[in-house]
Amino acid sequence: MDDNTTHFGFQTVAEEEKRKKVAQVFSSVARKYDIMNDLMSLGLHRLWKAFTVQVSGVREGDRVLDVAGGTADLSLAFARRVGESGQVWLTDINHAMLAVGRDRVLDRGFALPVAQCDAEKLPFADDWFDCVTVAFGLRNMTHKDRALSEMRRVLKPGGRLLVLEFSKVWKPLEPAYDLYSFKLLPWLGKKVANDADSYRYLAESIRMHPGQEELKTMMEQAGLGKVDYFNLTAGIVALHRGYKF
Repeated sequence: MDDNTTHFGFQTVAEEEKRKKVAQVFSSVARKYDIMNDLMSLGLHRLWKAFTVQVSGVREGDRVLDVAGGTADLSLAFARRVGESGQVWLTDINHAMLAVGRDRVLDRGFALPVAQCDAEKLPFADDWFDCVTVAFGLRNMTHKDRALSEMRRVLKPGGRLLVLEFSKVWKPLEPAYDLYSFKLLPWLGKKVANDADSYRYLAESIRMHPGQEELKTMMEQAGLGKVDYFNLTAGIVALHRGYKF
């Protein structure tokens, strides 16, 4: 790929085209996103997110930034942890996803600050947040290295970045996982969200995303220290954690 192209699933496209295509995908799936998550993961995404909150070490009074927070699962969980003395920002680049998240937050009785913004150019001060999280969003970003550097920038010294993302599954499970991803997932997308193509892209984007060790290296190159990761559900998902020193 040259400097101005990137991956959109298995396709090579211009960077600006990828941004538009990703926006179309999430605008299309926003209203059915939560029910599809439950169906696709058999509800496991809830356990993965609960584990993320547990590992985060977030306490009452902390400031948390939820990047690509979408429908606000993590934002709501962190809001309960930080209490009234803390602060949780819900952000996403996609207006349709953010609108669903904002409505959910209000429906649950929380008044969290919400911002539509690009993870590669975060509109926050240096050294501000105790914890930054991105769940199932990094793989859709055009310049993952820039986004990781930005997330590190807004962390306080001693703060931590948590990246929850699909990863490389345990090798013996690959054939079954491929069958599920490329046959069942688009079929589910068609039946439930009337959008097979978006879910075909999501399956492809998972395959193109860096594996566990590669993402660990990327986080270290972005200036994070003590980077480790936890394989969840046989490596279908991994939670990476890194610190700003």
